[in-house]
Order: sequence, then C-alpha cells, then structure tokens
Amino acid sequence: MSPDQQLSSYDYYLPSELIAQNPVTPRDSSRLLVIEGENSPKHQIFADLPQFLSAGDLLVVNNTRVIPARLYGEKSTGAQVEVLLVEETRDNCWLALVKPGKRFSVGSEIYFGDGLLKATVVDKDEATGGRYLEFSWQEGESFWHLLEKVGNIPFPPYVTESSANPSQYQTVYAQKQGAIAAPTAGLHFTDRLFEQLKAEGINKAEVTLHVGIGTFRPVEVEDIVNHDMHQEWIEIDEATVNLIRATKARGNKVIAVGTTVVRTLEGVCKECGDLQAFEGKTNLFIYPGYEFKVIDGLITNFHLPKSSLLMLVSALIGRERLMMVYEEAIREKYRFYSFGDAMLIKDC
Repeated sequence: MSPDQQLSSYDYYLPSELIAQNPVTPRDSSRLLVIEGENSPKHQIFADLPQFLSAGDLLVVNNTRVIPARLYGEKSTGAQVEVLLVEETRDNCWLALVKPGKRFSVGSEIYFGDGLLKATVVDKDEATGGRYLEFSWQEGESFWHLLEKVGNIPFPPYVTESSANPSQYQTVYAQKQGAIAAPTAGLHFTDRLFEQLKAEGINKAEVTLHVGIGTFRPVEVEDIVNHDMHQEWIEIDEATVNLIRATKARGNKVIAVGTTVVRTLEGVCKECGDLQAFEGKTNLFIYPGYEFKVIDGLITNFHLPKSSLLMLVSALIGRERLMMVYEEAIREKYRFYSFGDAMLIKDC
C-alpha cells in the first residue's frame, strides 16, 4: 500500500485556537493562500481574488442552501431528543441521525415545537445508523414553513463558541434548499466582489450539490481505497454545461468554488461518461491518482485531518505538497475549517 492510500498519511496536528469559531466581516476580508504551479504559496486576502484570474475564466459555485436541519424534540414520555435531518428520501420522509439513537425502534414518535411537527420512526438505516422519519402536521401548514419555525441551522460540531448569525453560514448566492452543511468555500464571496469579478470579465455558473453526510463523514479505514462515500444529490443544467465547454474551448480556466463543485462536475462525468446536464446522485470519492476531467483550479477552505476532502485536494496538487502547505498555513496562523480562511489552487 502506497503512502497516498494510507489514512495515517493524511493526519496533522492543528492547535485548537486555529479552529475558527466565527466568520470575519466583511466576508472577503478573510485570508487567501494562493498556490500557482510550483511557486511558493502567496499570502493574500480573499478580496485580491480577481488579480489571480483572467478575463474569460469561469467560477462554478454550488447554489445549495442550508436548511434548519437540527431539531430538538421529545418523545411522548417526555424524554429529550436531538435530530439531524440528512436527506429527504420521499415526500415527508427523511433519513435522520437521532440522539439517543438506541431508544428509537420502528413506531417511536417524536414531537417538535409543542406538537407543530410529529415524526414517526418507520425504518432504520444500517449504513449510517440513522432512522427514517415520516413527518406529519396539521392541515393548512407546509413542512418547510414549520421547519423554519422549529429547526435550527446546524453549525459543525467543532464550532462550539460561535456568536455567528445563521445567515453567516449561507453563501450570498444560496438558493436551492437541501443541504445540512454549507459549501464553505463560497462563504468568502460578497456581492461587491462578484460585481468586481464581472466587471473584469470573469464569469460565474451554478451547480447544486446538497451537502449531506457523505461530505463530512470521517474516513475510518486505513486503506482509503476501501472507503465508501454516502451518495449526495447533484444537479447541473445545460446552461452551465455550455458555459464550461465554451470556457475550455477558448483556453480559459474552470475554477471550482469548493470541493462540492468538484464532486458535482467530476461526478457527472463518472455517472454519464462526460459532462452533460444531469440530476441524480453521486458517491464519487476522489483521492490521489484520480485524473480530473473538468476543473482547472479550486478555491477551498482548510479541511479536517483524515477527511475525504483533504484527500480530494491532495489529488490536485499531491499529498506531500499539500501537507507542507498546511504546515505553512499553521505557522502563519491561518484560520481553519468552515468559518476559516481560504486557499486558491491554480493550474492544477
């Protein structure tokens, strides 16, 4: 087994004080570490992004919107329950992670918001240890309206002392509801920055990947090749496909804003054989040795040790180089993870 396949090769030590608990304001004042070819990394701020792109380049963003997926309820016995919705599997039925999970057999009922919403356990999911919950409510209301009332935006578990507003965990272009975590590379963009990018001839296109358990579920097998990714919903329309094709045809760069965009674009190629309009699911797992078919660059945050996201970025620039870049970011006290700083990888 090569080191690139070994889970232990993707470990690193991060001082806890570098785990960002709050986003910076304005969003584009975060730091930006720029990797161009074999050159030494450059230390910039995110608002400097336009100077590293060229007229005609294309930024592809993930327009998913984080839903208030964390709910606190109680059983008919009064026992307190915490639920994290993972994905809708059919009308009014969701796969969810439930605490304390062992007490929830088929038929168990959970009440939220003084009975505004009721969930009934209808099955168990062996792959995640979760439960399938069927929701019901009073006639005349809508599920999404009630979810906004009783649910909470789920900040990541390592964000423990945040004063951030839930809106700060949404991108400025978030549209399509369905994610349980933000596509965090996009959190650095502001409307002002997009206006500047547009004025300089840099284009934008949108795809959708509803961030689910697959994105942040830890890799637990030492031989990472044996890791199974959970499927996530992706969507790309004909307009975005045409923009990407036109960008590449004239020799410009397609820059993915976040690993979720990489998985969407490359996942479509896996499912369809090439880039085309698509709606469905992907479980593409990218690690060193993968040959990229669509993207030419990546904007991304700094990721957790031993995570599939770290492996994806390693596939772009090489694991050893990426780990050296992380060492430099730690020395320079970059802020890590969801509310942290960003990295731009060019010419990969």
